[in-house]
Amino acid sequence: MKFNFTKMHGIGNDYVYVNCMDKELPNPGEISKAVSPRHFSVGSDGLIMVCASDKADAKMRIFNADGSEGKMCGNAIRCVGKYLYDNKLTDKTKLSIDTLSGIKHLTLYPENGRVKEVKVAMGTASF
Repeated sequence: MKFNFTKMHGIGNDYVYVNCMDKELPNPGEISKAVSPRHFSVGSDGLIMVCASDKADAKMRIFNADGSEGKMCGNAIRCVGKYLYDNKLTDKTKLSIDTLSGIKHLTLYPENGRVKEVKVAMGTASF
């Protein structure tokens, strides 16, 4: 299978990001396992699908290197905000992103047409 992707990292968490606004990838867990091995593939912590959402500006689906679907990653969602803006999928600087752990709110800080910083409201930590 061939598809376009972007590899990004936020403070060391590196993921393969795919624009799935029009169509989601089939078998994303298997694709995540295929693109994650370091030295033998793209090498990443997993796969992020940037998808359309009917309740937010976009939806983030995150798949770990072992193929399991994760709920949330703060570093990854900040990259999703940058990905959406820098690829002209939005011109908003305040975004809502649907995740398995609920809707998260991002504030983007662009400079010269590209996002330089993203803040995300993660909610209260619970242990």
